[in-house]
Amino acid sequence: MTMDDILLMAYVDGELTPREREDVEKTISVSPEIAERLARFAASALRYQHAFAHQKLPPVPERLTLEIEQMSRAYSGPPESADTARGSATGPGWFARLRSHLPLRFALNLSLPGLAMTFAAGALSCALVLRYATQGLRGDRGAGASALHTAAASVSPWVAAAVNYQQLYTRDTVAFDALTPEVASQIVAQIHRDDGVPIRVPDLRPAGLTFTRIQRLRFHNRPLVQIVYLPKTGLPVALCVMKDEKPDAGMTHEHVENMNVLMWRRAKLSYALIASLDDDQLLAIGKQIAKGQTDETVGQAAPKGNAAG
Repeated sequence: MTMDDILLMAYVDGELTPREREDVEKTISVSPEIAERLARFAASALRYQHAFAHQKLPPVPERLTLEIEQMSRAYSGPPESADTARGSATGPGWFARLRSHLPLRFALNLSLPGLAMTFAAGALSCALVLRYATQGLRGDRGAGASALHTAAASVSPWVAAAVNYQQLYTRDTVAFDALTPEVASQIVAQIHRDDGVPIRVPDLRPAGLTFTRIQRLRFHNRPLVQIVYLPKTGLPVALCVMKDEKPDAGMTHEHVENMNVLMWRRAKLSYALIASLDDDQLLAIGKQIAKGQTDETVGQAAPKGNAAG
């Protein structure tokens, strides 16, 4: 039996027949290379379904359900045999670990597979939600659509994208992918060296926010740094930073979708603090960051005047 990746992933997902499982186990008992490949796949079989199992989610809109059913019928073909189905690799377990085919990659592999899988889930969710939202806007020219366009037009495109990304997070998924201090420090060093963004990670524990991770993302091929915190209760909070050659600008406050966004620009860096916190709490935290009144959680101090604040 040829031990290709599809077969090994099917073994990890429990999709093989007893005879096939026996063949795989015989092979890995005599092949360290196959055993190592299998161990990597097993390590990437993350329990995302378990993480979402206890979430209180709103009901799926009926129209979205119908859209998905129509898409499923449109792309469904004739019934396949078990071998063919496994070869086509459309199972959810296989998709969840197909990180090598993602169009957008995180710049540091140390945090994979957790970060890559979070993005894969987010990318799929975005594709479905954006299609549904776009069609809804085309069919509705009322006040709701106008309000959505007004909110989107009031912030920079990168901020709007960061808000949409932030809305995909839950407490469980963020806590699940929390970085160790060592990995976080390496990411900060890479951001300084490779992206040229003199970022520092503010310590917001006095404000009730615990640092969980920092990510190197890209927006229109430009580096976008996202620092994520968890409050004691409620949804995650993100501080996002991008290079910006425009002059310094004071704080502005916007409501985008269901998120509060505080924005400012300083020393050729633009900042967006994104949260579901109330206005006063968000403003107090933003002022501490902007004025440099916080300690540093990880990484090295940025050059004077360029701190995340």
